[in-house]
Amino acid sequence: MSKEFPNDLVFVPLGGTEEIGMNFNLYGLRSADHEDWIIVDLGITFGDDTMPGVEIVVPDASFAQEKMEYLHGIILTHGHEDHLGAVPYLWDQLRCPVYATPFTAALLRKKIHENTGKSDCEIIEVPLKGKFDIGPFSVELLSLTHSMPEPNGLAIRTQFGTIFHTGDWKFDPEPVIGEISDSEALTKLGDEGVLACIGDSTNVFVEGKSGSEASLKVNLTKLIGKCEGKVAVTCFASNVARLKTIYEAAADNGRAICLVGRSLWRINAAARETGYLSDLPSFLEAEETLRLPDDEILFVCTGSQGEPRAALRRIAAGNHKNIKFGEGDTVIFSSRIIPGNELPISRLHNQLVTRGIEVISTNNDEVHVSGHPAQEELVEMYQFIRPEISVPVHGEQRHLKKHIEIAKECQVPQTMLANNGSIIRLAPGGVEKIDQAKVGRYSIEGGRMHSIEGEVVRDRNRIIYNGTATITLVVDKYGNICDTPQLAGHALFDEDEKPYILENLMKQVESNLREISEENRQVDSKIAEVARITIRKSFRITHRKNPLIDVHVVRLNS
Repeated sequence: MSKEFPNDLVFVPLGGTEEIGMNFNLYGLRSADHEDWIIVDLGITFGDDTMPGVEIVVPDASFAQEKMEYLHGIILTHGHEDHLGAVPYLWDQLRCPVYATPFTAALLRKKIHENTGKSDCEIIEVPLKGKFDIGPFSVELLSLTHSMPEPNGLAIRTQFGTIFHTGDWKFDPEPVIGEISDSEALTKLGDEGVLACIGDSTNVFVEGKSGSEASLKVNLTKLIGKCEGKVAVTCFASNVARLKTIYEAAADNGRAICLVGRSLWRINAAARETGYLSDLPSFLEAEETLRLPDDEILFVCTGSQGEPRAALRRIAAGNHKNIKFGEGDTVIFSSRIIPGNELPISRLHNQLVTRGIEVISTNNDEVHVSGHPAQEELVEMYQFIRPEISVPVHGEQRHLKKHIEIAKECQVPQTMLANNGSIIRLAPGGVEKIDQAKVGRYSIEGGRMHSIEGEVVRDRNRIIYNGTATITLVVDKYGNICDTPQLAGHALFDEDEKPYILENLMKQVESNLREISEENRQVDSKIAEVARITIRKSFRITHRKNPLIDVHVVRLNS
């Protein structure tokens, strides 16, 4: 607690700052003897090549859990995975109400049911443009546009002033789904006075404007019209507006749509339940397309980021049960490349091309518009709300620094470059980083969580690059090796090398065991440790590897 200001308003990003994804933010009102906190968004990110076996990554919620007594609720700005995806996994640690608009609430209920089967999470539906009090915070939802229904900016009013938390947004004059951004409400907010803007930085390097979803339909219609064989379009599953755009472009070319991928069907169900795609006919299942000619069907597939288990990866590998693509067929990547996914996407493109499939992406055509603001839109937003402070989020460090440059050019008096865990005092007395909270990441595997920095993931990386060696030593009651050891290894040596390697290792192990005391030779763990260190040093010299080594000691007492 700051001694200079015993009563203050703080902002604490625990995810989504220094990265794109896994958004997790806290706002706190603190006094000498009491605290009040709210959470804005609780999202996931996905594993990469540095995290073998990891698909879903959630933030460390321990800082928020410590505040649980004073935690009034979680507010979700919208339904993207990087904003709500961690709720099913972390809600038990926080156990507070979740506030969401109808589409986001419907999506969250389905995710909770699919991932945990629990039903005790309290979800409070808030209408679009709704206002509600949550503890001492008064919250108003401001309608914006994005690539999915019901994206909300949050006007969070406090005794120190109003915070505008943008969430994900853009200015789209012709959104295919939902309303246009509420410029009247933004102007009114700016006239009232905004203490701080906590804002999206994803497309801060993109000049001009992000483009309209309506304009994309024209180009997709032309592209699909040129295709003669099967066509697949892959996009972010959560992009409901893109689903409608693809449907209309396909229908204009006499093609029916088939959804391929569980997450697409989940989004489709939530959208129809809340009235967003109810005017479209039902989409086809993969089995229903088997009777249709190639030029009368279009597949919408998950897998735009090269995800290993997604539908498009199985199609590219030729092992999808019902869908076969080959020479003369086309795959359109109607999505941006999330930083860090360049390699798996490139591999997927090459896999498709090798099968004779034409690949169309943002590299060679206009097949995507972003849901995030480009530079002109950022400037326009600052002209609307005119905050005293700008704290960029939702971006890597390079994005945040560029966003600060733009905010300064827009005459924002104060800016703050944050990192995950920064405890930032917004008021009183001017913006200042005053402390650092604990941050971290956990992988979700079944019903378990593992720290990304822990032994499980660390050992997997070690095994991948260095292999494993397991040796079983049979010793007598004096600690002397009395039988032929057994050696097993993976990804370290060939089977025909094993006799020579074992002979060499045992000479060194026996020599080093003779160096320890008779007392230590009576302790199995001491013998195992000497053997492990000896074997590790040997493989470093002979193989230039540091394998994961396991030593079993079997003692014969007769």
